[in-house]
Amino acid sequence: MFTGLVENTGVLTGRSGADARIAIRPAKRFDDLVYGESIAVNGACLTLEKVRDDGILEFYTLEETLARTNLGLLEFGSGVNLERAMKLGGRLGGHLVTGHIDAVGTMLACDLVGGDVRLTIGVPALLRPYLVPKGSIAIDGVSLTLIEVEEDRFTVELIPVTLQETALHEREPGAPVNLEGDILGKYVERQLQLMPTVSRHGGGVTMSTLLESGW
Repeated sequence: MFTGLVENTGVLTGRSGADARIAIRPAKRFDDLVYGESIAVNGACLTLEKVRDDGILEFYTLEETLARTNLGLLEFGSGVNLERAMKLGGRLGGHLVTGHIDAVGTMLACDLVGGDVRLTIGVPALLRPYLVPKGSIAIDGVSLTLIEVEEDRFTVELIPVTLQETALHEREPGAPVNLEGDILGKYVERQLQLMPTVSRHGGGVTMSTLLESGW
């Protein structure tokens, strides 16, 4: 699990289609990296295979990962966000992030609103059920709060620290971004799908239907 609080940024330096590996040069050298540990790269949970002598990190990436995230779309030299997996008992400063990307969205606009930077992100239909105003969303692995939610887009705002310390400041309109919806919303949606009493009685969720469904 991750928190969506980016620890480091890096640059994509290589990607091999033959053996599905990517190489990332971190901006700051990580201490005590362990072979096989999980690191979120732009929010996608990857397994560390090698740390080269020059500090470059190598990851094996499934073709599915490259096809379903922006890791297969970014040009060499593009910035990426990096976060090591959260330690059990560690401080959860963002929100629960699994590192499993739901969809790739599109940066539609980056505007200055007063003294704030507002991003507008185009979102695929499958992610819409998990978008709630004031809820959480991970964009390229960064934990952010949804402000406005519309049919096919949403907005978030970046504080100066987020803008300076993550790769989001590089994203321009048209850029693909990885999106992961709030895991709590996914479980609620799935539980509601498994509640036959709601459709049978034609009503909404009540204490009775929750009790009958095991809550």
